Amino acid sequence: MKKIFFLLLIAVLYSFTTSEETIIVSGKITNTENGIIKIKGDLLDKEIKLKPDGSFSENLKLESDGIYKIETTKNSFPIYLAKDSKLVLSADDANLASTLKFTGKGSVENQYLAKKQLITSAVAGEEFYKLDENEFLKKLQEIKKSVNTLYLKTKFTDAEFKAKESRSIHYLEQKHLLYYIKQHYYLVKQYDFKVSEKYPKFDETMDLDNNSDFLFSKEYQEIVLVKFYENIKGDDNSLFISAKNTIPEIKALKSQSMKNSLIENSKYDISMENPEYEKTYQEFLSITNDPNIKQTLTANYNATNALQPGKPSPKFDYENQKGGKTSLDNLKGKYIYIDLWATWCSPCREQIPFLQKVEEQYKGKNIEFVSISIDALKDQPKWSKFVTDKQLGGIQLLAENEWESKIIKDYSVQGVPTFILLDPNGNIVTARAPKPSDPKLIDLLNNLKI
Repeated sequence: MKKIFFLLLIAVLYSFTTSEETIIVSGKITNTENGIIKIKGDLLDKEIKLKPDGSFSENLKLESDGIYKIETTKNSFPIYLAKDSKLVLSADDANLASTLKFTGKGSVENQYLAKKQLITSAVAGEEFYKLDENEFLKKLQEIKKSVNTLYLKTKFTDAEFKAKESRSIHYLEQKHLLYYIKQHYYLVKQYDFKVSEKYPKFDETMDLDNNSDFLFSKEYQEIVLVKFYENIKGDDNSLFISAKNTIPEIKALKSQSMKNSLIENSKYDISMENPEYEKTYQEFLSITNDPNIKQTLTANYNATNALQPGKPSPKFDYENQKGGKTSLDNLKGKYIYIDLWATWCSPCREQIPFLQKVEEQYKGKNIEFVSISIDALKDQPKWSKFVTDKQLGGIQLLAENEWESKIIKDYSVQGVPTFILLDPNGNIVTARAPKPSDPKLIDLLNNLKI
């Protein structure tokens, strides 16, 4: 009897402490390209298949109230979901702006968000930040005034939404003030640009660790992420920020949602570029509570493990500039030094004279030099002409789909040029070999007695 009472007590206590609740979102979205929408947000990534007429009804488990996002193949728009929401929406995906409508509990707040998005998206980001300072500030105030007018005339039904939105309007202004400083000089190629003394100061009193505002305001999210990285020093004061620099600062945050977002932004730290990727992976897993992020981290971890020395190289089979196709199997029996590059890549082109020198030095030895370009297939003639004009040696191949090419994905390549060395059995010596201009390459090849 005592045991039964104890179990019942636990069940009652759990019912009071759990934060997850289920709501129903339904509606009709017509003219989608694939009949699928996605709802994304804090600990939520739900794909919904629409019925033939575009209708849907879905139970969603919410960890928290906040702004989520609905995505189609053509559009995306914000949606506010609270634990007492009973929302119905309708839209024509081919003409979203004029057709998006909401009914039910929470409809006032969501119709407000739709109208606000029309105001804030009226100016394209780059064009906005290219304006001179006076024009930018004038336009920013016009946007803020329009949003404020909309806010004041809206009769909100959710007091908490209203309070958070008031702060979000402030964040909207502060985000643009911050981004203008960081982007204007680059966009107009004026690298000595500085704002004037009358330029509004950023609100340094802002709380940059507020979980509730992070879940509610996209502008707040953008501000805190920028400010977070501003305060992280790179290795030896360089611009490079490694995982070991960010992990202690992420752990120090109170906001779990911010932690999740920062870990998601850092998912590519689980890669060949990070010699401590295994330690980083374990640290990231211990910080995030988002199962989707954990799944991505694990996929990156497994992919990185598969590229360790001694593992079989992923296969490739690509168009040869001299005709026909060349595969990895065609090249077995020799060491293979692979150069992943593109004609449009300046650092890649800078390595060409050094590569030609290495090729000459190892001519007739047990090694093949294979350059695989990720130029677009439509630029095949341009690539072929470049190879001929520059008298490039070795084996010249063209990958099938630029950054989406199989070899780029298989080798988790994040930038070109990237160099890879394989042994005569087609196994990986190193998935990140020294570049031709680095004397360490010759040391490596000599140590292998090539």
